[in-house]
Amino acid sequence: MLSNDGRPPRVPRSALADTLLERLTGTYAQAADPVRAQAMAAYMKDVAPFLGIPTPLRRELSKAVTKGAPGPSESDCAVLALRCWRLPEREYHYFAVDYLRRHVSRCSSGFLPVVRHLLVTVPWWDTVDLLAAHTVGPLVAADPESVAVMDEWIEDEDVWLARAALLHQLRYKDATDAERLFAHCRRRAGHPDFFVRKAIGWALREYAKTDPAAVRAFVEAERGSLSPLSVREALKNL
Repeated sequence: MLSNDGRPPRVPRSALADTLLERLTGTYAQAADPVRAQAMAAYMKDVAPFLGIPTPLRRELSKAVTKGAPGPSESDCAVLALRCWRLPEREYHYFAVDYLRRHVSRCSSGFLPVVRHLLVTVPWWDTVDLLAAHTVGPLVAADPESVAVMDEWIEDEDVWLARAALLHQLRYKDATDAERLFAHCRRRAGHPDFFVRKAIGWALREYAKTDPAAVRAFVEAERGSLSPLSVREALKNL
């Protein structure tokens, strides 16, 4: 469906996606608030237009959209997410992110190229962080060989792929591959972008809840290469 080189995806047909998209666009459009939409877009630095639906209402509407729908296949998930991403308003992207989080267990590591497309298309932290922790993370955990993809992403020039690689273990706790986490942080320690530096600190801070001594030792050893932001974030709770 989607090649690993990031070429534009071919989107096949999905009866389930057809049904959900018809429900979704009709339901969300009725709840649109143009005034609120302007404020929401401004808060997100105008990365995308908004319909102006506040999060609590959006989640309630999403429940109504999916109520009674059958469980999706991996292909259904891909088609729905890619078609949502083609819609301009950000709330549709949020729907796709939430849908993938709910149904990630139905997908294999072969789904990672689809997620890659989502990460680099209309990218901002609001979708990237959730996809990294709740879709990429579970997919990689279920297929240990796919860690090689994370080793590719951490080297990528796209800051959002690097950020996703840094954050994909965010919820792993005791299952964290600490060696890989530290290697990824070390590899990107000197990165000039705020979002990469912040991700390094966040990933380390989260792992510090599991092994504070290891994080403290890593930060002390790498303090000369880590940015002050990364260090501050990593040691925030230590």
